[in-house]
Amino acid sequence: MMWRDGDVLGARRTWGKPGRRCAEVEVRIASAPPGAEVLTPGASCRAVAYESLTGLPEVGEWVRLEVSALARGLGTGGHAMVAARPSVLPPDPPAGGHLVKARYMPDQVMVTGVDEQDTAAHALLSAPLDSLTLEGAPVVVADLHSALPAIVAGLYAPDDAAREAEAGPELRVAYVMTDGGALPLPYSRIVAGLQQAGRLVGTVSVGQAWGGDLEAVSIHNGLLAARHVLGADVVVVAQGPGNLGTDTPWGFSGVACGDVINAASVLGGQPVACLRVSEADARSRHRGISHHSLTAYGRVALAAADIVVPRLPGALGEQVRAQADALCAPRRHGCTHRRVEVSVAGLREALVALEQETGVRLHTMGRGLDEDAAAFLAAAAAGRYAARVAAALR
Repeated sequence: MMWRDGDVLGARRTWGKPGRRCAEVEVRIASAPPGAEVLTPGASCRAVAYESLTGLPEVGEWVRLEVSALARGLGTGGHAMVAARPSVLPPDPPAGGHLVKARYMPDQVMVTGVDEQDTAAHALLSAPLDSLTLEGAPVVVADLHSALPAIVAGLYAPDDAAREAEAGPELRVAYVMTDGGALPLPYSRIVAGLQQAGRLVGTVSVGQAWGGDLEAVSIHNGLLAARHVLGADVVVVAQGPGNLGTDTPWGFSGVACGDVINAASVLGGQPVACLRVSEADARSRHRGISHHSLTAYGRVALAAADIVVPRLPGALGEQVRAQADALCAPRRHGCTHRRVEVSVAGLREALVALEQETGVRLHTMGRGLDEDAAAFLAAAAAGRYAARVAAALR
């Protein structure tokens, strides 16, 4: 860990729900350890502060920063983090739950889990195995957090007038955030923008992730809570911001997508696999269908899912369809995915409209809609298909 002290020059922006807000502040470095070569006194940087951890710092206040990711020039996670406000002792939070997340870290968080004893939903979630299910609801699974707004755009982008009348504005969508990326859900400006625009009925943070409208111990209880506590017609599951990869076949955080497919299936939901697709990634392993999707869905998922294949034009479309055919071929453990081809007609317009209406910027691995349209169209296609599944359940 790398530490700096500094003074807050001003707030750049604040987002999220009161009590769980996240702020980006400008800090001027005042002191650094002997021998420091970067972020030395006089330099300034952007830092993130979480209201539920430290409170929100004021202009002129002295703060202590953890700066390792920023000092190493990381694109994802490349912020300084406000670790403490030495001159301010935040008040104790109201007495609450007993779930500890980010366990045994200095900034561990105690939350009230939707599934812990003495909560309203505990009796519901205590039902015997197989008596409480997802009731066939679609569960859209995605590798990257950046897929979330595109999936939501597709959910609200009808592909025919009948579907628009039946499922459009009344569709209830919940987001379940796993702990493969950022642990604090409040870090996500995507979620804040979608919730403010009324596109999400609620959020659930599971595992070590924290800060959702509901907290759950496991992905299984998170899915059940999204369906039965939030009343979701569609559940979207993805890790938080900050995908981690190592250029090894198994060493990436998105491998957990396969586990989510399994969980959705065992709970009686309809797993819908969102493919990670790119036409512009400089790395060949991510062009067409990324090896992340091929591995997570083809090797880790033991249950069958609907693999949504976007009907893309040209050579890229041919590559994606060929890769999807191989992904949906019979597998050695006897479970075969279902290939579902979905038109992307009208989805680009839906994506642009979502950006304009919510203020959420479409951005993945440094690229926007104009630089890598296929990435967002593939995710939107998964949303479009999930809306069809949800409509058929009504």
